[in-house]
Formats: sequence, C-alpha cells, structure tokens
Amino acid sequence: MSAVVIRRATVEDAPAVARIFEDQAAVAGTMQVPWPQADNWRKRLLDQSVDQVELVAMVDGGVVGIAGIRCESKLRRRHVGYIWMAIADRWQGKGVGSCMMAELIDLADSWFNLTRLELTVYTDNVAAVALYRKFGFVIEGEHVQHAFRNGEFVNSYCMARLRPVAEMSHA
Repeated sequence: MSAVVIRRATVEDAPAVARIFEDQAAVAGTMQVPWPQADNWRKRLLDQSVDQVELVAMVDGGVVGIAGIRCESKLRRRHVGYIWMAIADRWQGKGVGSCMMAELIDLADSWFNLTRLELTVYTDNVAAVALYRKFGFVIEGEHVQHAFRNGEFVNSYCMARLRPVAEMSHA
C-alpha cells in the first residue's frame, strides 16, 4: 500500500467524503444516512468551528477516510474531546484507521491539551472496537437501542481514553 497522508479537510473534499458514505460498511458504522449530498458535506467543512478539526486520509491522491475531533466548549469539560471516523470500505483493515487515530491522539495530547477522549461505536463493529482498544480506549458503558440502522435498533459502546498521568505532567 502507498503511504497514507493525513491533512486538514477542505471544502473541495466534500464530493470525495460524500462518496465514502455511499459505501455500505462505512455508513453502517456511523450515525450518517446513506447517499449523503456533497453540498451537506461542503457546508459542514466550510462551517467548522474553532473547537473542531476534521482530517482526511489520502492514498495516491484520493480521499479514503475522514475523521474529526470536537473539543468541548463548556468550562468544566474543556479537557474533553469527542472523536469519530469513517473509512471507505475498500480501505478498511489496511492501516488507514490507525494512521488517523494516531494523528487525532497527537492533536489531543500535544496541541489541545485534552486529557479525555470520548467516542461511541456500535457494539457489532468488532474491528473498530479493536482499533480503539489498541489506542488505549476502554468501554465505559453500553447505550441500548442507541440508533436505528438497516431496519433495526442497534446498541453502541461509549468508550474513552484518559491521557496517562505521566504524560500530563510534561504538558
């Protein structure tokens, strides 16, 4: 596989991002609905707040994944970030998610001084749960009937990663 390049998402990425959510596994692993409009992604990428960063993963010049981190703005939760990602079906299981997760964690730890990262993941998304565990996330609970997907309710885990105390003393 060619090298994975991670960069900030731009408005011009909207059509490629919309195509990711046309993939069955990619859309099934997120809270998105099938067949998104590129204009909706264009607006979302254009209107990014200062409290969020959305990144794309590129291989051979094409967008193969998108991920984001949104920092909490409430005073008592400014140490927290919420992350999410989606990888095009044919690129799942090839290291793209690991590259994106490493970049999100570096932003959280080295630039945003976040000490807690949170995410939700469907309980049947075994590969994603394994990826998140690899990066230090633990399951903190389960949301029952969290979302409606493919004609049925599905559960999700709430997972979190706390930055190790030793790393915080150097921040």
